[in-house]
Amino acid sequence: MIHRIQAAVQSGFGRFQPSSNQPTDNKFGTFAGVFTPTVLTILGAIMYLRLGQVVGNAGLGGAIIIILLAHVITVSTGLAVSSIVTNTRVGAGGAFAIISQSLGLEVGGSIGLPLFMAQSISVALYVLAFGEAWRRIFSGHSYPLVCVISFVVVFLIAYRSAQFAARIQFIILAIVALSLVSIALGAFPMGDNPGLTQAPQLWGSFRLWDFWQTFAIFFPAVTGIMVGISMSGTLRRPRQSIPKGTMIAVFLTMAIYLLLAYWAARIATPEELSGNQTIMVDKAFWGWAILAGMLGATFSSALGSLVAAPRVMQAQASYNLVPFSRAFAQETPQGEPRLATILTGGIGFVALLVALSIGGEGEGGALDAIAEVITMFFLITYGSLNLVVLVEQTLGMVSFRPTFRVPRLVPFIGLVGCLFVMFLVNPAFSLVAMVLVLALFILLTRRKLHVTQNDVRSGLFISLAEWATKLAKQMPSAPERAWKPVALAPVRSTAELNGSFRFLRALTKPQGTVHALGIYGPGTKAQLDRLETLAKAFEDEGITAEATFLEDDSFVRGVRAATQVLRRTFFRPNLLFINAGNGDMAELQTLVNDTAAYDMAIVLLARHPVMNMGREKYINVWVSAQEPAWEFNMHEVNLDMAILTAVQLTRNWNGRITLCMAITNPDARPEAAIYLQRLVNLARLPQPTNMVILEGAFYETLPHAPEADLSIFGLPQDANLAFTQQVFELVNASCIFVRDSGEESAFA
Repeated sequence: MIHRIQAAVQSGFGRFQPSSNQPTDNKFGTFAGVFTPTVLTILGAIMYLRLGQVVGNAGLGGAIIIILLAHVITVSTGLAVSSIVTNTRVGAGGAFAIISQSLGLEVGGSIGLPLFMAQSISVALYVLAFGEAWRRIFSGHSYPLVCVISFVVVFLIAYRSAQFAARIQFIILAIVALSLVSIALGAFPMGDNPGLTQAPQLWGSFRLWDFWQTFAIFFPAVTGIMVGISMSGTLRRPRQSIPKGTMIAVFLTMAIYLLLAYWAARIATPEELSGNQTIMVDKAFWGWAILAGMLGATFSSALGSLVAAPRVMQAQASYNLVPFSRAFAQETPQGEPRLATILTGGIGFVALLVALSIGGEGEGGALDAIAEVITMFFLITYGSLNLVVLVEQTLGMVSFRPTFRVPRLVPFIGLVGCLFVMFLVNPAFSLVAMVLVLALFILLTRRKLHVTQNDVRSGLFISLAEWATKLAKQMPSAPERAWKPVALAPVRSTAELNGSFRFLRALTKPQGTVHALGIYGPGTKAQLDRLETLAKAFEDEGITAEATFLEDDSFVRGVRAATQVLRRTFFRPNLLFINAGNGDMAELQTLVNDTAAYDMAIVLLARHPVMNMGREKYINVWVSAQEPAWEFNMHEVNLDMAILTAVQLTRNWNGRITLCMAITNPDARPEAAIYLQRLVNLARLPQPTNMVILEGAFYETLPHAPEADLSIFGLPQDANLAFTQQVFELVNASCIFVRDSGEESAFA
């Protein structure tokens, strides 16, 4: 029984959890799964082959600024990630999983795909560095051939298993530690080694690269934290291992880089540092130890990226975010994503060939070209991770209870730092990278992904709405300028709303809202079974909609109760939609009379039983004659709602409005024409809007009005609905009768 309960709890953790067919014995702890790959990736190609050039080019002071600036971003991101992983159950995918669980799959996928590409391309970066180290030992060997062969070896190891790769990394870690000991011993005068004899140059001449180019070349050195985080699906306890392993590795390697920068500035001249990529080999106590460390670290970095990247791809494929997801989501019983590994190897190999064609025979051009490219993608990922934590902290939801807390300033510094550095390093490529991420986000959003896990997007927008609501309440009310149709549609059955669907869609689209109110008596709720489905149909049309149910024997009493409750809400309905074909005349009369007390407009629809809405094209709006004074009032009684309704329907029907007026005095025709033309201009009615003036009493002129699919009439405050019945019979077409609430204005 206990095992069943545990299985049920684990199944509720979401699809980000590792596959259940992966044996627990094959998973890693903190040292093997996070600390070792992170340290080996950070202390890799850049440390051995570019740190000396960074110091020679930028000077000791410039190098320290670059190292600290890079680590400000990395430390902030590491602390932010450490905080959020102690608040959630992180499964496969690392950064992708963290971002998706907070900001949604669309954002996670738009960041995860570039992250996967960056890690795949970084394999080529480390292989190129391995080739440069190899050429330092065997200068006669072909640089491209060495790179290709080493890439194949790395791929075969990664393809076999992550466990095998981890065992190799332990050996390499020992070799790297030995190389650091050799560097430390090189600081003392022993034998032919004079030790630290040079006076450090605080600021360099930047002969090789400018400051930000130098930063871009160095920055990949600190992107190693993504390797450990991306292994989240293979960790026994990612919540404990990721924060501990990542932060220890980051602070340890930062101290090493600062000490190495000082060592380089004191061990050689700026000219030597700038011109010799392998200066450490010449200045360390044991040159062979540096060469061994270079080979081991670069090989290990390539191996770490080739192991981590497929797991990011597999996590995305499990949510069908990438082409051929079914294939890339597969893994072996030991948890090895074979096809994703092949894809990673293919991308890395292509990047390697392109870099070799650009960079030539190992002169460093290929290494520098790839370093700047992957810097952008890692900065985007880092920025997104900081944004996730900043959003979670700002929302202040009870669900955000990390056991490792950081001040809000930490992710803010990380986010701003990433954006700032991106555009300083390479503005053009930064813009291209951000456009790529945005395009991926739009593409994934259009796919309407359906997932089961929750994210904080709804909480984010609710918080924004609450903030906007508080702010709006402090401002002077301006309902006339901000008016949009928010319709309350009470019905007894889904069929009633279904019959009015097309009209309500035209009345409210695109910015309006439909509140479907299902009122039912005891035992009759079955008639409203599909009301929520119909509300969803409005949502699919881009209209905000919701369905509410109210049990009451009396339809009128139910509408009255709902109206009284909703009138005090901020986003309250501002018009009551009534279908005249539903209910008896006495019931409709009561609804119309009651609504006046609740500051709601009325739209009463009377559909023709045969023609319905006809072609949904031509609309007649009847305007009351103002004879004999013909004074124009900017708040014409019941004309505001009539015009606004006509304009809204015209937009969605692509229709045409005709203003109709009946006059009893033929001599008043010129004044009536001027009045209608002024109405067209002030109300900014769409062109062409026709004007028709009919002579005779109102009821007499109705049959002679232009043919229309819908006619709109104002409804007096004290109107007897017998008036609407008489008008409907004379027009012999669909009609709507509207009454203003006082908060509308066709001239605003």
